[in-house]
Amino acid sequence: MLQCRQGLERSLNSRQCDSSRNLHPPTKAPSTSTDFMPIFLPRHPDTLALPGPLRGLAALPGRLPGLLWPGLLALGAGYALLHYGRLMDRFEQGILLGAALLLAWSGRHWSAVIRLTLAVALLSAAACLAHEAAPAGQSFLLHYFLSSQSLIIWMSTLFFLSGAAYGLHLWRGSDFVGRLATTLCWGALGAGLTGLLVRWRESYLLGADIGHIPISNLYEVLVLFCIITALLYLYHEHNSRTRALGAFVLPLIAAAVAFLLWYAFARAGHEIQPLVPALRSYWMKLHVPANFIGYGCFAIAAMLGCAWLTRDALGRRRPEARLLQRLPDTELLDQLLYRTVTLGFSCFTLATVLGSLWAAEAWGAYWSWDPKETWALIVWLNYAAWLHARMGHPGRARLLAWWAIAGLLVTLFAFLGVNLFLSGLHSYGQL
Repeated sequence: MLQCRQGLERSLNSRQCDSSRNLHPPTKAPSTSTDFMPIFLPRHPDTLALPGPLRGLAALPGRLPGLLWPGLLALGAGYALLHYGRLMDRFEQGILLGAALLLAWSGRHWSAVIRLTLAVALLSAAACLAHEAAPAGQSFLLHYFLSSQSLIIWMSTLFFLSGAAYGLHLWRGSDFVGRLATTLCWGALGAGLTGLLVRWRESYLLGADIGHIPISNLYEVLVLFCIITALLYLYHEHNSRTRALGAFVLPLIAAAVAFLLWYAFARAGHEIQPLVPALRSYWMKLHVPANFIGYGCFAIAAMLGCAWLTRDALGRRRPEARLLQRLPDTELLDQLLYRTVTLGFSCFTLATVLGSLWAAEAWGAYWSWDPKETWALIVWLNYAAWLHARMGHPGRARLLAWWAIAGLLVTLFAFLGVNLFLSGLHSYGQL
């Protein structure tokens, strides 16, 4: 009898506990967003304070990576093939489809890519419509905003402003200025991408035999370099959750932009010219982008080396400096440097192989010891030795940082110095 009573009491106590859990569920910890957004894209908790339509617009990129985003890309690629497919060869059509697949994949992991793609698509469509409505000299929008040259000038201006804002953010530590710098960098990236796409269309408006993908001369690849370097930096910023490195990377992009503007105005480099016979190859459309991803990575690696040396010097000489608190620690910088060089070396290796295949088709030999080829080999050996030293002696971070800076000088000579001081089979790339 006593055992039955005790069992009944335990049963009643268990039911009371269950009911109390239902009445008072455990408090859920408030969710915090760590998304590193530019100034015009508020963090998720802030969107609750927006009006209904704006809140839905701000949350749209988070919903697009499902089925809607790939569907939009499929519609855009289909429209481009339907209207402009006759102007593309099969390799350009393959690049278009490959870009759509890449954007679908990257949009699922980095929602900022969705915003960038939508903005570039809308601006490019507006520019194409403006070109069909009126010639560039008779259209206010084309003359000041939507022609390829106008967009690239806007890109240059925004990169200059972004570099200044990143420097001010590092010096003052203002979060608002940092978000403004990121916004300006994204704006410059969007303007540059749109400018290249519009330039592609403008080349075909000059004639079907003149039209080509805009990565064929120094002017176009300088724009490509700025775009790729900025995109790689923004990805680092997104992952590392720090904007301090922008004060090192954006001045380098600004220097490339300054050279781009000099080349455009002093040498009329912005004018669209027909391709020389050696460049009329599908290999160019694969070799050049891979090559400049490598160049962009090597440029960022050098600036990461500068950041590492600055952080190390401040830590040893002025440990109380406020700037020290805003810079990432040396371990993170060392990891970023290693990953950046690894990616750049992989892409540069691929570009070298593709260039050899292109040379065999154009000149009948895979390797001719042309000055450009020789210096490309020197660049490849330099970074191969860097990676070997990093894997064999990971503690030599200071030496590797200086080496990354010196490697950029070697790469710069291979890119521009050969065209200035040497001649060979790549003489069509001279200044």
